[in-house]
Amino acid sequence: MALEWKGVFPAVTTKFNKNDELDLPLFEKNLQAQIQAGVAGIIIGGSLGESSTVTTQELEELVKSGLKIADGKIPVVVNIATGATKEAVALAKQIKIWGAQGIMLLPPMRYKSTPEETVLFFRTVAAATDLPILLYNNPVDYKTEITLDMFEALKDLPTIQAVKESTRDVSNVIRLRNQFGDRFRILCGVDTLTFEELSAGADGLVAGLVCAFPKETVAIYNFIKNKQHDKALIIYRWFMPLLEFDITPQLVQYIKLAEVYTGLGSEIVRAPRLALSGMERSKAVKIIESALANRPESLVAEGLALAAS
Repeated sequence: MALEWKGVFPAVTTKFNKNDELDLPLFEKNLQAQIQAGVAGIIIGGSLGESSTVTTQELEELVKSGLKIADGKIPVVVNIATGATKEAVALAKQIKIWGAQGIMLLPPMRYKSTPEETVLFFRTVAAATDLPILLYNNPVDYKTEITLDMFEALKDLPTIQAVKESTRDVSNVIRLRNQFGDRFRILCGVDTLTFEELSAGADGLVAGLVCAFPKETVAIYNFIKNKQHDKALIIYRWFMPLLEFDITPQLVQYIKLAEVYTGLGSEIVRAPRLALSGMERSKAVKIIESALANRPESLVAEGLALAAS
């Protein structure tokens, strides 16, 4: 399956049961809702998917489950977040064997690599696979920035095709376009910048709250790509209190709580994470319930009926 880096890519949550095992039926229920809403692909094993606590065996189970549900309708992308180049290369090869269609790749974890080290890391992994790669540029959370000079040093590699733009600098979309044209696809990686980055020319988004609200997310994308920004903005303004869950350290817990209220998940997280409690949870519930009471359903339905241009 050809992977086009455009549209909405949910960074799906990993579902667990009370025995701290994978809850594949619930995972599959969420994926079905994403596909029905019209997402362009799914990303498994990202930060929102609690990748740091998921074993390689569990990741394989998730990928195979995702491929079964996707059934060739949309591509399945798998995240690589490792500290060692050797480990990243091995996982890239394994992802190909599992049958996934793409890779999201972070810079080396836990060590703030130099620009030279980061470029070599990316080049080594890219040389080890023919799968298309989405680089994850998030210096806020992971401390290593992929600069324009580093993209220049990577542009000759055909497998490196796109970037998840999470620098929090909207103008970076323009800088990438000015220097590279359409060489790299650009996906917004911060929920609270969705409208701004898509309007600036980003090709799509890797989203978090889409896990609980797939239809609203796809409707915003469709409206913007059809130059109906006024309608997209109405949904986006409604969505913003929820989207702010994506930029908190406990984004996994917040988004999983939202999934509960839309019937698409559970609150169960894997230790050391703890589910939200007390005042923190009460405030989140109030935000979610307020949003659900004022859901712009007719406008969302109109957006979903559009084919993104």
